[in-house]
Amino acid sequence: MKIDYVEFNSADLGATKQFFSDAFGWGFNDYGPDYQEIVDGGISGGIAAGGSAPPLIILKTDDLPAALARVTAAGAQITKPIFDFPGGKRFQFREPGGTEMAVWSER
Repeated sequence: MKIDYVEFNSADLGATKQFFSDAFGWGFNDYGPDYQEIVDGGISGGIAAGGSAPPLIILKTDDLPAALARVTAAGAQITKPIFDFPGGKRFQFREPGGTEMAVWSER
């Protein structure tokens, strides 16, 4: 699996969007009041409303159940079981060192 997406969290979505635009020249696709997709950031990404948690690193796979089994067997704590979202399915986990990550699939 490879890193496919970085999702930032923001307590003030408008201010974060403006900062990234002003500082880095990034554009955005508006997915409503709670989510902005980053355009031209060098890697796919977005900004989610609701807090100031560290960025979420998201990996992509073609086989989500197999990925879930692999990270579980390697010692990850599953923090969000597989769930649907617009565009696919994903789950989230915390690796043994404490970093929260996710894996997604289009299927």
